[in-house]
Amino acid sequence: MIVLDANILLYAYDIEAVQHRSAKAYLESIFSSSGSIGIPVHSVAAFLRIMTHPALRNGRFSLEEAVEIVEEWFLLPQVRLLAPGERYWELLKRTLLEGHAAGRLVTDAEIATITIEFGGELQTNDRDFARFPRLRWKNPLTKD
Repeated sequence: MIVLDANILLYAYDIEAVQHRSAKAYLESIFSSSGSIGIPVHSVAAFLRIMTHPALRNGRFSLEEAVEIVEEWFLLPQVRLLAPGERYWELLKRTLLEGHAAGRLVTDAEIATITIEFGGELQTNDRDFARFPRLRWKNPLTKD
């Protein structure tokens, strides 16, 4: 399962982002495929929080527009919302400690934990995720 970090979603919809074109092309590609895609609740919340923020000029959406975008993702049969399950706390505790993740890195640990819990591979542009040894991740916006 492909698991999407918020930054991939944000770049795809923020026309001012340097990574906009590559993120948009990547999302269009995976959303048109039949492969399983998971979007953590944390990524959805970050997308809504940031894309509706008044400080974002050209890429800003109204709350209604942003909710409609998210709704379109979940109407796709291969896309599902990933929420913490029964193993989440034990996995999160381990992920936090192994990754020495405190402060702002706690949210990264939460996303890493959900990805691990569902056996996915996180797609992100954030190298901070390298700190989590049990997490499978890659940056789909670079040519490796």
